[in-house]
Amino acid sequence: MNGTGHISIYLSIVDTEKSPLGWEVNASFKLFVYDQIRDKFLTIQDVEGAIRRFHDIKTEWGFDKFLPLDSFNIISNGYLVNDCCVFGVEIFVHERSAKRECFTMIREPPNRIMTWKIENFSRKDRVLYASQVYVVGELKWKIQIYPNGFYNEAPKAISVFLDSVDCVAPDYKIFVDFKLRIRDQINNEHAEERAKHWFSASCNDWGFSQLLSRKDLEDASKGFLVEDTLIVEAEIMVMSTIK
Repeated sequence: MNGTGHISIYLSIVDTEKSPLGWEVNASFKLFVYDQIRDKFLTIQDVEGAIRRFHDIKTEWGFDKFLPLDSFNIISNGYLVNDCCVFGVEIFVHERSAKRECFTMIREPPNRIMTWKIENFSRKDRVLYASQVYVVGELKWKIQIYPNGFYNEAPKAISVFLDSVDCVAPDYKIFVDFKLRIRDQINNEHAEERAKHWFSASCNDWGFSQLLSRKDLEDASKGFLVEDTLIVEAEIMVMSTIK
């Protein structure tokens, strides 16, 4: 294969029939041909001794153009003497250091609807408000709300986010399929959006910068603000964790 005019040489792993399902061997290696006149070896290896992964689909690695045939056949080069040649390999097997992850999925976890009733909403003038901690499927969550929008992104809207309290370790991730809504307390026509997100230490909250416009909020007939009370909910449909 692509080795016309050359000797091609490969290292192949054998006797793998009894190996467990999903087996693999990581190895770096050097292939060589012996110069019988000068008593030395011509050695070829991957750049910087690259580690190759042998497994049930890829059982051999090597070089299509190990040595030009013209060079090999010149007697003075010492590779072919009395119609005899010597090839070899030096192998370094590396212990597998792959990281294993444990994946768990929960559909419709218990206590999956988190309801936050905010009273005296119009009197609040802080940039950000956070709810109490809710526990869903043994994981802790908060709802965050920006009454006047998420900084400069939505100055005429209410921004709502779901925040993971547990995502503090760098190797901990949580996948969540969830909804955020502001309840319509009169017509039952809620402002609602759905999202899917991997929560992690570097991105522990996710949501919508324009879940509800200020115009709709201030329209009494819309039913979002009743007796100066706003009801915000987060609902988790699917939740999974990886460690």
